Amino acid sequence: MSVVAEIPGYLQLLSDGSVKRLQQQTSPASNGSSSNGYKSKDVIINSTKPTSARIFLPDILGSSSLLPVIVYFHGGGFCVGSTTWLGYHTFLGDLAVASQSIVLSVDYRLAPENRLPIAYDDCYSSLEWLSRQVSSEPWLERADLSRVFLSGDSAGGNIVHNVALRTIQEQSCDQVKIKGLLIIHPFFGSEERTEKERASGGEAEVLTWLDLFWKLSLPEGSNCDYSGCNFAMAELSRAEWSRFPPAVVYVAGLDFSKERQVTYAAFLEKKGVEVKLVESEGEIHAYHMLHPESEATRLLQKQMSEFIHSF
Repeated sequence: MSVVAEIPGYLQLLSDGSVKRLQQQTSPASNGSSSNGYKSKDVIINSTKPTSARIFLPDILGSSSLLPVIVYFHGGGFCVGSTTWLGYHTFLGDLAVASQSIVLSVDYRLAPENRLPIAYDDCYSSLEWLSRQVSSEPWLERADLSRVFLSGDSAGGNIVHNVALRTIQEQSCDQVKIKGLLIIHPFFGSEERTEKERASGGEAEVLTWLDLFWKLSLPEGSNCDYSGCNFAMAELSRAEWSRFPPAVVYVAGLDFSKERQVTYAAFLEKKGVEVKLVESEGEIHAYHMLHPESEATRLLQKQMSEFIHSF
């Protein structure tokens, strides 16, 4: 079996159409013991799909107040990634402490075995699970479902957008009140190339990797103007857009996809959404996962905490 395409260090597409995911450093859940101010626990969202999640609970001393909930969707081009990856585990545990929030990090099913919209379905179902389990899961007894925030990076940022759209259109998770969206380096596309993509030059390899992720994750027969990929294709009424949650879009100065992400923030603003754009200059795509203890990551966690506690 030969390798016909790859994302170095993460994924190989083999000649028979199958995908080989390369092993990453992972972290087990602490299962009750505290580490760095938080503890973590794995839970099953749906055993038949299967989907799971990891809960991060900050140490709480001398307080009985309810905590906001961050529902987080990891990145990886819809094809790789896991909440168990060490970078995500460290970042989200520290975020739980910094923001004094409960974090529910979702492991959704991956493409190409499970093409879109399956990731959207899995992540939306995590909100339904949250509303059912808050009264029976001890780690969620302090969860304030009136203060829920959706967050994610790269493909996970794309999922945040599309899950938010679904909550507006279906209105079936009434117990979960989404107060805001924290969208980190979102992964979008379209059939029309951006200016930077057309002049990719020495970064042509990065564009090839992005195209591969879309090739593997889009529904069969779809192209990059699929509504999940191209945010401009969403069909919402003016009244529905008025219910879109306030959002902050985080971009990295050295991210190849920054141009498209800035356009996304401008698109939301044009639709009347309350949106803020925050840039980390000199940083790369998903730096918070690659370098979860860096100064830039600590600043990102502080900014996210301030957004959450502004509600």
